[in-house]
Formats: sequence, C-alpha cells, structure tokens
Amino acid sequence: MEENKKLWRDVLESVRVSVSPAIFSTWFSQTHLVELSKQKKRYAVSVGCSSSFVKTTIEGRYFGLIQDALSSSLGAPCDLVFIVKQDTSGVVSPGEASAPLFEDEKNEDISASVKKARVRPSLTFENFAVSSSNQMAWAAAEAVSKTPGSAYNPLFVWGGVGVGKTHLMNAVGYSVVKKDGSAKVFFCSGEEFTNDIVEGIRNKTTQVFRDKYRRLDVLMVDDIQFIAGKDAVQEEFFHTFNAVTIAGGQVILTSDRPPSEISKLEERLKSRFEAGLIVDIGAPDFELRCAILQIKAKEKGLDVSMPVVQRIAGTLDSARKIEGFLVLLSSEARLRNSEITEELAASLLGKGAGENGLVVRASPQDVVSAVSKYCSIGKRSLLGTSRARPVARPRQILMYILRTQLQLPLVEVGRLVGGRDHTTVMHAVDKIGQLLSTDVQIRQDILGIKNML
Repeated sequence: MEENKKLWRDVLESVRVSVSPAIFSTWFSQTHLVELSKQKKRYAVSVGCSSSFVKTTIEGRYFGLIQDALSSSLGAPCDLVFIVKQDTSGVVSPGEASAPLFEDEKNEDISASVKKARVRPSLTFENFAVSSSNQMAWAAAEAVSKTPGSAYNPLFVWGGVGVGKTHLMNAVGYSVVKKDGSAKVFFCSGEEFTNDIVEGIRNKTTQVFRDKYRRLDVLMVDDIQFIAGKDAVQEEFFHTFNAVTIAGGQVILTSDRPPSEISKLEERLKSRFEAGLIVDIGAPDFELRCAILQIKAKEKGLDVSMPVVQRIAGTLDSARKIEGFLVLLSSEARLRNSEITEELAASLLGKGAGENGLVVRASPQDVVSAVSKYCSIGKRSLLGTSRARPVARPRQILMYILRTQLQLPLVEVGRLVGGRDHTTVMHAVDKIGQLLSTDVQIRQDILGIKNML
C-alpha cells in the first residue's frame, strides 16, 4: 500500500511540470491510485477520481500524460482505467497541502515592492486556470516572467472582456517582483499613462514623467488601445517604449484587439508591437469555467459541490460573471442561513444572472416566434403534440425560456405551449437546466434564440 502511495506521488510530481499549478490543483489533486497489478509484461492500473466530472475531464484530456508518467515510473507499459472513488486513506496529494497563495504578503519587503509596482498579489500564475483557449498566452507570459526582456519583447496579449489578460499581466509582474524585490516593475492602464503625460505637460514636469517610466525593468500597460488617436501621448509612448527595450527592459501590453485593428494607432507603434509576440485569448470553454469557478470559490472559502459548479459554469460564459455570481450566491446563502445548493444556484441563475448575462425582455409570442424561426419549425408543430426529438427538444427550450427568463407561472407556460400540464413544464425546465451543464449545442441554441430577441 505504501509503495502504491509513493508511486502515485512520483507520478503526480512528473505530471506537475507539464500543467499549470491551477490545473494541477483543480484536477490532479482529486485523484489517487486505487489498484495496481502486473499481468505478464504489462501493468493494470486503476485511478480513482473524486467525481464523475473529474474522471471525464482527466480521462478525456490527460489520459496520455498520466499513462506516460506511470509507464516511466514502473519501467513497463501499462493499461489505465479511471473510476469514481473517494480517497479514504487520508493521503494528501502534492499541492493540496501547499501554503496559502498569498503567503508572500507576510514578507514586508516583497509587499512593499508589490505595492510600488501596483500589481495585485491575488492575480498570480498559481491561480490562473489554463485550457486550450489561453494556453499559448499563459506559456508566453510564464516565459517572460522567467527571462524578462529577452523571451518575447514586447508581449502583446489581446482578447475580449474577462478572459484573463490583466490577470496574466499581473502574474508576470508579481513573479518578477517576488524573485527580485529591487526590480523596477510598474503596472498602469492606457488611461493612466495618458493622464500622467497630460499632467506632465500641463505642470511642466515631463522630466519627472520620463524618469518614472523610462527607467523601468518591466513596463505593463493595460488597454493600450486607449492611447490611439492621441498624438502627444503616442509620441511619448514611442520614446518610452524605445528607452525601456533598448535598456533591456520588458514591455507587456494588452488590448481588446490586435495592433493591426487598432484604428488611429501610429504605424511606427504598430510595427514595434508586431515585432514581438502577439497572442490572443479566446472565451473560456466549459471545463475552464469549471476550473475558474473552483479556484474562485476556494479563494472565497466557499464549499461549492461539483453539480453546482457544473450548473453555474454551464450557464455563465466569463470569469467576471462567475466571480460576481459567486458573491451573489454566498450572500444569498448567508442571508438564508443555508448551504450552497444546486436549487439555490438555479433559482438565482433564473433571476436574470442567467445564460451569458442576457436578460430577455419580450412577450411570450415573441419567444415562440424566435424559437420557431431559430429551429426552423412551424409554430403549429412546435406547440403541437408530436414527441419526435427534433420537435420535442425545441419545445422544451421554449418552455425553459418562458419559465426562467419571462418568469411566467408553470400553469401559464403550459397553457401557452399547447395546453400542457404544469408537471410537463417542470420536467422540461429541469431537463434543459441539466443539459446546460454538459451540452454545448444547447447553450449555443439558447444564446442564439436570446440574441434574436
């Protein structure tokens, strides 16, 4: 038994170097070795997972990684099976008993340097969840944090709202300051840079401004698109950029679009931005949203079960919405003096914090028309008696939207959808609510219908 525990620790240590800390603590720390047996020249291995969701995720994404690590540790090929089984041995996997994420704040020197750099110690690589949508950006940012000024300079990260651009930038700044408290690191927004130069020109203190920005080891500017169209600001940033990079400093920029699409941005700035590495971050997928939610819940000290995690992640589409909803959820739970349950989460999601933050303001007839048009089904068939799947599923979606978005009574929804019983409506709403956690097509269909409305 002890040998199995040691073997699994070795395997996890091998896996740890291949994934981000957040992915490791979210998924791999919830696994353990259940059974190991040798059959001729091969090993049969059973790995226990804390839930079916953890099992599905690891089996689908990291099967080969774990199998290679096991084969390497055992010195022989192995056949791998994942099962849902809780670890009752009391063994803590590597990373589970790690120190608090922000224990470095106890060090006054580091804390002072972090404050001076204006980076947020809560936004680190350790609590940044990684998936296919942001893996390239994460890898680039981590490389920059290890060798600032030489890996990728400048590093230009772009993407939509709430995808993690600012988090990654902060993580680089925090990592650099943590390694070298004397490093000159500074974080600001494009607006703050603009305000500083305007203030310097107005008060004739431009030299103070230049001393502040041009002698930095790491300059990080969030939302750089803000300086576009401002000639004096772009002129100053051009010279600041040159001064920092020539001296061997690192420049990191974020924007909501790539340099080539920032209108009124000077060509000489575009060419310098494009001389480095440009990476984009896409919207988080379902698995990544689950990981983000678990990380945020852990930070807030909330106990959120996997069914609740799946329900929320299947409904909300960005990290900021998830974090905001967690605040609402915890407040409501304290107000009711109850635990965080799937029913509580579902009730709050149905009150306007729902799918992708879109709230439907339309009449029931508008909703019927939208579902009919989107699904290419006639209204007579949609409201009729056919139980064929191509008709029944859109009908259930119709009932779900009428109930959760228009807040109509069950009886009224049943009357509108062909005179159905309220229990039929309840079943439809529950069914679609469950599918939202696992079925990407259902989420896209509902979003498409709501966009039409």
